[in-house]
Amino acid sequence: MSTDTPSAPTTATDAPDHGHRPSADADGGGAASGHQEAHDDHERHGPTDKQYIIIAAILAAITAAEVTISYIDVGPVFLPALIIMMAAKFLIVVSYFMHLKFDSRIFSFLFYLGLSLAVFVYIVALMTFRFFDG
Repeated sequence: MSTDTPSAPTTATDAPDHGHRPSADADGGGAASGHQEAHDDHERHGPTDKQYIIIAAILAAITAAEVTISYIDVGPVFLPALIIMMAAKFLIVVSYFMHLKFDSRIFSFLFYLGLSLAVFVYIVALMTFRFFDG
Protein backbone atom coordinates (compact mmCIF):
# COMPACT_ATOMS: atom_id res chain seq x y z
CA MET A 1 0.00 0.00 0.00
CA SER A 2 1.38 3.40 -1.00
CA THR A 3 1.41 6.50 1.21
CA ASP A 4 1.61 8.88 -1.78
CA THR A 5 -2.17 9.44 -1.96
CA PRO A 6 -3.26 12.92 -0.93
CA SER A 7 -5.23 13.09 2.28
CA ALA A 8 -8.07 15.41 3.13
CA PRO A 9 -7.10 18.75 4.61
CA THR A 10 -6.75 18.58 8.36
CA THR A 11 -7.09 22.26 9.28
CA ALA A 12 -9.23 25.12 8.10
CA THR A 13 -6.18 26.87 6.61
CA ASP A 14 -5.37 23.82 4.48
CA ALA A 15 -8.88 23.69 3.00
CA PRO A 16 -9.33 25.35 -0.38
CA ASP A 17 -11.26 28.61 -0.29
CA HIS A 18 -14.27 28.49 -2.61
CA GLY A 19 -15.72 31.81 -1.48
CA HIS A 20 -17.89 30.23 1.21
CA ARG A 21 -18.02 31.61 4.70
CA PRO A 22 -18.15 29.06 7.48
CA SER A 23 -21.47 28.93 9.27
CA ALA A 24 -21.80 30.33 12.77
CA ASP A 25 -21.93 26.77 14.14
CA ALA A 26 -18.69 25.81 12.40
CA ASP A 27 -16.60 28.24 14.44
CA GLY A 28 -17.97 26.93 17.71
CA GLY A 29 -19.78 30.16 18.53
CA GLY A 30 -23.22 28.99 17.54
CA ALA A 31 -25.95 31.28 16.30
CA ALA A 32 -25.39 33.69 19.17
CA SER A 33 -22.01 34.87 17.85
CA GLY A 34 -23.49 35.73 14.45
CA HIS A 35 -26.26 37.64 16.18
CA GLN A 36 -23.75 39.44 18.40
CA GLU A 37 -21.69 40.53 15.36
CA ALA A 38 -24.81 41.95 13.70
CA HIS A 39 -25.77 43.71 16.94
CA ASP A 40 -22.28 45.22 17.36
CA ASP A 41 -22.29 46.32 13.72
CA HIS A 42 -25.64 48.09 14.24
CA GLU A 43 -24.32 49.89 17.32
CA ARG A 44 -21.34 51.32 15.45
CA HIS A 45 -23.38 52.67 12.52
CA GLY A 46 -26.22 54.48 14.20
CA PRO A 47 -27.46 56.25 17.29
CA THR A 48 -28.32 54.43 20.49
CA ASP A 49 -31.87 54.26 21.82
CA LYS A 50 -31.06 57.05 24.28
CA GLN A 51 -29.80 59.25 21.45
CA TYR A 52 -32.99 58.58 19.44
CA ILE A 53 -35.08 59.73 22.42
CA ILE A 54 -33.01 62.92 22.77
CA ILE A 55 -33.31 63.59 19.03
CA ALA A 56 -37.08 63.06 19.18
CA ALA A 57 -37.32 65.52 22.10
CA ILE A 58 -35.30 68.11 20.15
CA LEU A 59 -37.53 67.68 17.10
CA ALA A 60 -40.65 68.01 19.28
CA ALA A 61 -39.27 71.21 20.84
CA ILE A 62 -38.53 72.72 17.43
CA THR A 63 -42.01 71.79 16.21
CA ALA A 64 -43.56 73.38 19.33
CA ALA A 65 -41.57 76.55 18.63
CA GLU A 66 -42.80 76.58 15.02
CA VAL A 67 -46.42 76.25 16.11
CA THR A 68 -45.96 78.92 18.80
CA ILE A 69 -44.42 81.38 16.33
CA SER A 70 -47.29 80.82 13.92
CA TYR A 71 -49.79 81.97 16.60
CA ILE A 72 -47.94 85.04 17.92
CA ASP A 73 -46.90 88.19 16.09
CA VAL A 74 -43.10 88.28 15.87
CA GLY A 75 -42.96 90.77 13.03
CA PRO A 76 -40.39 90.49 10.27
CA VAL A 77 -38.59 87.62 12.01
CA PHE A 78 -41.50 85.27 11.27
CA LEU A 79 -40.40 83.81 7.93
CA PRO A 80 -36.64 83.63 8.59
CA ALA A 81 -37.32 81.92 11.94
CA LEU A 82 -39.58 79.33 10.35
CA ILE A 83 -37.08 78.68 7.54
CA ILE A 84 -34.22 78.24 10.01
CA MET A 85 -36.27 75.84 12.15
CA MET A 86 -37.36 73.92 9.04
CA ALA A 87 -33.75 73.59 7.92
CA ALA A 88 -32.64 72.47 11.40
CA LYS A 89 -35.31 69.75 11.52
CA PHE A 90 -34.39 68.63 8.00
CA LEU A 91 -30.71 68.34 8.93
CA ILE A 92 -31.47 66.40 12.12
CA VAL A 93 -33.82 63.97 10.37
CA VAL A 94 -31.51 63.22 7.45
CA SER A 95 -28.43 63.03 9.68
CA TYR A 96 -29.79 60.62 12.27
CA PHE A 97 -32.98 58.91 11.09
CA MET A 98 -31.68 58.41 7.56
CA HIS A 99 -28.18 57.64 8.95
CA LEU A 100 -26.56 60.25 6.69
CA LYS A 101 -24.18 61.19 9.48
CA PHE A 102 -22.76 57.68 9.31
CA ASP A 103 -22.66 57.37 5.48
CA SER A 104 -20.36 58.69 2.79
CA ARG A 105 -19.90 62.47 2.62
CA ILE A 106 -21.16 62.56 -0.97
CA PHE A 107 -24.64 61.58 0.26
CA SER A 108 -24.54 64.37 2.86
CA PHE A 109 -23.46 66.85 0.19
CA LEU A 110 -26.34 65.84 -2.08
CA PHE A 111 -28.92 66.21 0.70
CA TYR A 112 -27.56 69.58 1.83
CA LEU A 113 -27.50 70.75 -1.77
CA GLY A 114 -31.15 69.71 -2.07
CA LEU A 115 -32.01 71.64 1.09
CA SER A 116 -30.32 74.76 -0.23
CA LEU A 117 -32.10 74.45 -3.56
CA ALA A 118 -35.48 73.95 -1.85
CA VAL A 119 -35.03 77.04 0.34
CA PHE A 120 -33.90 79.08 -2.66
CA VAL A 121 -36.91 78.00 -4.76
CA TYR A 122 -39.26 78.66 -1.83
CA ILE A 123 -37.92 82.20 -1.35
CA VAL A 124 -38.11 82.93 -5.10
CA ALA A 125 -41.69 81.65 -5.20
CA LEU A 126 -42.63 83.89 -2.26
CA MET A 127 -41.01 86.88 -4.00
CA THR A 128 -43.07 86.13 -7.09
CA PHE A 129 -46.26 86.38 -5.03
CA ARG A 130 -44.98 89.61 -3.42
CA PHE A 131 -44.99 87.96 0.01
CA PHE A 132 -42.15 90.18 1.26
CA ASP A 133 -43.76 93.49 0.21
CA GLY A 134 -45.31 94.00 3.64
